[in-house]
Amino acid sequence: MDDSAETTPALPPLLERQVRQRPSAVTALKSKLKRGVSCSVPRVRSTLTGLFPVVRWLPKYKLREYIWGDVMSGMIVGIILVPQAIAYCLLAGVEPIYGLYTSFYANIIYFLMGTSRHVSVGIFSLMSLMVGQVVDKELFLAGFDLNEDSSPTVSEAFNATLGANLTSQVHTVELMGVPCGKECYAIGVASVLTFLAGIYQVLMAIFRLGFVSVFLSSPMLDGFATGASFTILTVQAKYLLGLKIPRHQGYGTVVITWINIFSNIHKTNLCDLITSAICISVLVAGKELQERYKDRLKIPLPTELVVVAGATLASHYGQLNLRYSSSVSGHIPTGFIPPQVPSFSLMPRVALDAIPLAVISFAFTVSLSEMFAKKNGYTVRPNQEMLAIGFCNIIPSFFHCFTTSAALAKTMVKDSTGCQTQVSSLISALVILFILLFFAPLFYDLQKCVLACIIIVSLRGALRKFKDIPAKWRSSRNDAVVWLVTMAATALISVELGLLAGIVFSMICIIFKFQNPKASLLGRVHDSQLYEDVEEYRNLTPPPGVRVFRFQAPLYYANKDVFLRSLYRAVGVEPFAELTRRKKEEKKAASLSLKHQKANGAKTNGEAAVQLKTELEFHTLVLDLSAVPFVDSSGVSTVKGTLKEYKDIGVSVLLASCNASVIDAMREAQVFGKNDKDMSSLLFHTVHAAVLHANASFAESQSSLGDSEV
Repeated sequence: MDDSAETTPALPPLLERQVRQRPSAVTALKSKLKRGVSCSVPRVRSTLTGLFPVVRWLPKYKLREYIWGDVMSGMIVGIILVPQAIAYCLLAGVEPIYGLYTSFYANIIYFLMGTSRHVSVGIFSLMSLMVGQVVDKELFLAGFDLNEDSSPTVSEAFNATLGANLTSQVHTVELMGVPCGKECYAIGVASVLTFLAGIYQVLMAIFRLGFVSVFLSSPMLDGFATGASFTILTVQAKYLLGLKIPRHQGYGTVVITWINIFSNIHKTNLCDLITSAICISVLVAGKELQERYKDRLKIPLPTELVVVAGATLASHYGQLNLRYSSSVSGHIPTGFIPPQVPSFSLMPRVALDAIPLAVISFAFTVSLSEMFAKKNGYTVRPNQEMLAIGFCNIIPSFFHCFTTSAALAKTMVKDSTGCQTQVSSLISALVILFILLFFAPLFYDLQKCVLACIIIVSLRGALRKFKDIPAKWRSSRNDAVVWLVTMAATALISVELGLLAGIVFSMICIIFKFQNPKASLLGRVHDSQLYEDVEEYRNLTPPPGVRVFRFQAPLYYANKDVFLRSLYRAVGVEPFAELTRRKKEEKKAASLSLKHQKANGAKTNGEAAVQLKTELEFHTLVLDLSAVPFVDSSGVSTVKGTLKEYKDIGVSVLLASCNASVIDAMREAQVFGKNDKDMSSLLFHTVHAAVLHANASFAESQSSLGDSEV
């Protein structure tokens, strides 16, 4: 009774689409331009408060509730920043003073423009490495000696500012019309690179190009960071041993540097080696204690500061530089150098190098901002974050700084030490300012191997990612392969090409997924209206006489052939092959009929002599397009051709569960006939409605066929 009732269903009518009148492109452009150029007091106020969010939240600052957490986290991060700012200058290839400048200006600007309460913006090991590679390349092309100990004095840093040639006895180049030595040229290159990276980031914010970050998947970024950590470790390894070898230029830095290290291992400075062993032991022990007792410790252990202070005192009173030729940081002046416009003559040389810096800097900043905002229950504006990090690069580039970004480790410290607002960034800047004005020269005797130890120990988190490879492989082989390829390319080729290789390989993996989508036949779940994959679920019943096919991918020019192959394989019938088979059988039948006539001498009808096998196991094919997000012209043509080809072999094709954009594309191509006259008989909102219609139509056709035979 129920089955017979379902064969004659009352099908629901098609939904009525809303009429949408979109304005013309010219009208929309005029309206947008009018809104953009209009000026009023409320609009100016809104623009300024949007550009400087501090104006909105600072008047609402809850002093008693927030100040203690902000001061504590700001001071702790500032204390951590001081040794790291000096250390990361080894990676950037510039003097230590510029790391302090960079951290100082970046924190102030982010305090004014940032929307995240917890992100710590400043020096970042990966950014410093990428800057250092460009700096070393330009120094090499300018004819400078890349050996760190080749620079005579720190006075070169002031050449361009003071207009005096203080390094007349060494190699100089002209920059901004002034003779410039090695250190002056290095910070000149770094400043220009930083300026261009900031310009790119601001342009991306203005033109809403934040979608670029979607191509930077999490596995790719993790692999990139781990591969870059290998490069950082390799670059710093020579300092641990006190070897004086220049940084390799070009591809294969990791491999060639290690070859050079082992070739010169007999020149190891024992003083630096012993100091490095002691410092690494203390730093690792401090980190392990911090992790083990993090629930009991209210503030992080200032291990880096203790190591720097102790090593500086030991180096000063032990005269390690004079007695054992140990490399030291050298003179770090107090105060600030007057600002200077970045050199326009260097911009064409580093314009391409600034692109990966800009992309990676904003990607890390925006992702960290959103992650900690979600964790702490507030929202950030990604576009404003792009503007903020852009100006954190543009403005400091005039003050002898290099590229900045949000850093995960320091951001986690801020979050764990009670940070409440961006006031903590201002406190960190004040701590650095205090060092710049009074204590910077005290770091003169700080050994470079100590700074290298701080950098290497800070890489522990990135290098520990190797332990996660088995878990990544189990959860997603695709993500694991992307991580491995990006990591290997970054470590073994170069940082820039590693980034490019990771992006390209991630996109290839996505294309591969589109080219190999899931396609399956569906069966009915008991007596319900639900249909699911017969390969994934048990106890499903395929509807009699009907094949339901689901394709789970966009249907476009690149995978239309995959769609057809999957369809033919699933239903077991290829229309062209079926027609060919029938023609062969017809020809064979005609031949047998002719032989039969000749043998019997009878005049019989050849068509009735042999009965052809033309009936299939199903009479209707339902295409479930619910998992097809869009189709292009090639996809529509494929569907249109499928309808015609199966019709030629006596199989009806129905469409089910199409979204509005797919329906519109079908209507424009007249898949449903002229003026959509066949739409109600070809398109259905659900698979079940299509199956019921197929059975009803087949029963009706069989009934009419029986009546005609009678």
